Amino acid sequence: MLEGITEEKIREAEELIKRGYSEKKLRARLGKDWELIAEIARARIRAKDKFSRSDLWMDMEGLRYATHEVVAKYRAERLKEFGVESIADVSCGIGIQLIFYAMKVERAYGIDIDPLKIEFARRNAEKYGVSNIEFINADSLSPETVERVDAEVVFSDPARPPEAPERDLEGLLPSPLKIYEAYKKKTRAFIFDLPPQMKREKVPWKGEFEYIDLFGALNRLTFYTEPLARAERSAVILPAGARLESDPSLEDIVEWADRPGDYLYEIPQSIDYADLINELFHRLPVEARMLLREKRRVLATGDEPIKSPYLKRTYSVVGVLPFHPVRINDFLRKEGFGRATLRISVPESEYWRIRKKIEENLRGERRAFVFKVGEKAVIAEEL
Repeated sequence: MLEGITEEKIREAEELIKRGYSEKKLRARLGKDWELIAEIARARIRAKDKFSRSDLWMDMEGLRYATHEVVAKYRAERLKEFGVESIADVSCGIGIQLIFYAMKVERAYGIDIDPLKIEFARRNAEKYGVSNIEFINADSLSPETVERVDAEVVFSDPARPPEAPERDLEGLLPSPLKIYEAYKKKTRAFIFDLPPQMKREKVPWKGEFEYIDLFGALNRLTFYTEPLARAERSAVILPAGARLESDPSLEDIVEWADRPGDYLYEIPQSIDYADLINELFHRLPVEARMLLREKRRVLATGDEPIKSPYLKRTYSVVGVLPFHPVRINDFLRKEGFGRATLRISVPESEYWRIRKKIEENLRGERRAFVFKVGEKAVIAEEL
C-alpha cells in the first residue's frame, strides 16, 4: 500500500505544495501514487504544531483524529502511575496515543480495521523508536480479534460522525458500549475518549470524567473506568499540567457579582464542563465571584490581580458602559486603543457588523478585549 512511497518523494511534495503547485503539476512531478504522496505531504504541513516530529506518516483523516502529542504524553504518564503493564488501543488510527502508552508499558496492541492506518501507525512507531506493539489489522469487535488480545487496559478513541444529531455512545464508531461488552472479560479497566459535550448521565459505568484544556481550548473528555478513576470529575490544563478534582466535602463558596470588579478571570472550559468552579474558587489565592457563564466563555471577577495555572487569562477592567458599538468605539479611541478583540456571543452575521463599528478608525498600540455582560460592555486589557 505504501510500497515505493519514499521519504524523499514526500519531502519533494511538501516543497511543491508550499510553492503552490496545482494538482496537474503535482501529478506530473510525483508520478505513480501522487495523490497519496500529496495527501501525506499536506498532512505533515498541517501537523507542524501537533507533533514534535515532522516526518510522521498520516493522511488528512488520520491527522484530524490523532491525539495531540502533549495530551498523549500526559495520559501515558497518568497510566504509568497505576502500574499498568499492558494496553490495547482498539481503534488506533495513525497510532500517536498508542505509541506514547507503549512507552510506559511492557506490551501493547494496536488494532484498526483500516490497513492504511495500521501501516501508518507501524511506521510512526518506528519513528519514535517503539518496538513493543503488536499491530492487528482487523475488526476490533470480532471474536477472533478479542481472543488475540491480552491486555490489562483497553483504550478507544472512537470516530465521531459529524452528522450525528446528538452526542451519545451509540453514535460513536466503534461504540464504547460494544467495546465494553466485547472485552469486559478480558481486561480490568477501560479508557474512552468521548465528545466533551456528551452528558455524563449517558455513560453507564462508574468512573472519572477528565476534561482536558489544551493551549486555552477544550480539547477532549477522557473517561476512566474503575480502578483507574481518581475522582468523579476532573479538569486538566495543558501544557501547564494543573489539575483539579471534584471534592463534595468543600463548602459552596460560589457567589455571583452584580457588577465587574477591577479584574476579570477567564475560567478554562474544562473546569466549567467538569462543574469544578467551586473547587477552583477554593484554590484561588483571592476572593472571586462569578460574572458570566456562557457556552464559549466563563468569567469570574474580583478586586485583585491573579496569576494562576488554573485560569485561562486575567484582565484589568478599564471601562464599563452600555453595549452600543458606537459608544464602545468612541471610548476606545479616547483611551488610545488601536485594536479590539471581541469576546461576545452573537450570531456570526451580527458579529462582523458589530466588530466593524467597534474597530472603525482605531489608532494606537493598546489592545482592548470587549465582553458583553447583560446589556453592558466590559472593556479590559490582558495582564
